[in-house]
Amino acid sequence: MKHVLILLLAAFGFGCSPTNTVTMSVQEPPVVPLPSSMEQIGLIDRSVTGEQSSTMERIDRVLSAEGKNLDRDGAAESITGLTEEIRRYELFDAIKTPDISQLDNPAFGAFPAPLSWNEVAEICNEYDLDGLFSLEFYDTDTRINYNTKKINVKRLSGIGIPVIEHHATVYTTIKTGWRIYDNASGIILDEFVATENVVNSGQGVNPAEAVAAITGRKELVNQVSREIGHYYAARVVPYWIRVTRDYYVKGSDNLEQAKRRAQIGNWDGAAELWMQDTDHPDSKVAGRAHYNMAIINEINGNLEDAIEWARISYEDYGDKQALDYVRILERRKARLAALERY
Repeated sequence: MKHVLILLLAAFGFGCSPTNTVTMSVQEPPVVPLPSSMEQIGLIDRSVTGEQSSTMERIDRVLSAEGKNLDRDGAAESITGLTEEIRRYELFDAIKTPDISQLDNPAFGAFPAPLSWNEVAEICNEYDLDGLFSLEFYDTDTRINYNTKKINVKRLSGIGIPVIEHHATVYTTIKTGWRIYDNASGIILDEFVATENVVNSGQGVNPAEAVAAITGRKELVNQVSREIGHYYAARVVPYWIRVTRDYYVKGSDNLEQAKRRAQIGNWDGAAELWMQDTDHPDSKVAGRAHYNMAIINEINGNLEDAIEWARISYEDYGDKQALDYVRILERRKARLAALERY
């Protein structure tokens, strides 16, 4: 009986909560913030050497005629995807593709040694660039899985004949490595590996025919490679996340009425009532109203005003929840400083 009473009290307390929750979108700085000085960039592909290309072509010809130049074409698609996404966000004044055919890349499927800063400076000076986005390596690792199953094939007579059907599944793992070189500071701003998987299958009366029946492998690898370029570009652009905030809905008639306005999306109407309560004779209510004014200012993008309202709520009226909120807003303000170039 005691446990039942505790549960009932818990349920009653939840229903009488003095706050409701609002969800809002806030902008976050990119995973890799770029300096404002980086206005003109070069996109380079260090990933494939002549020896690597010939080796991969021999392997891919065994799998399928579609596999010719798989790594070289896939790397080009990754660069294309990166270019498309960067242009879409209009981050730079100019995007160029320097010729780096003279550079050697001895690595295979792993990060090579970074470009020397003399090499970076030489490329940047020749093409009037501030930095380089580099596809450092691109590698496809392919394996085939065979299995068989019995099926019945009907003849003209209608009699089913048991036949062994061969199935081949090709698993292609695409692995890419990226770096961003900042010529001005001499710092590698990012070093990142992205990996994706592609699966193709075919069937036939024998293993060779099952492999021959696999189609569209190269097209799919190219499509995914371009998406990898899009994905990498997302590391240098701001993004939005959903956050939750609590606001007060109890303590005065205005807070109660403002709750109903907020519930139907009339936030400006709710703010009018909260503003009235900032002069409420009950300090607890006035503190809650100040706190809620911080909420509406954050919703409207006025971060400095939100911090000031929350600060007064804590300093003048002792609202403890406002202290936590000030800290949240101050952290947001610090992160938003990285968004200046955007």
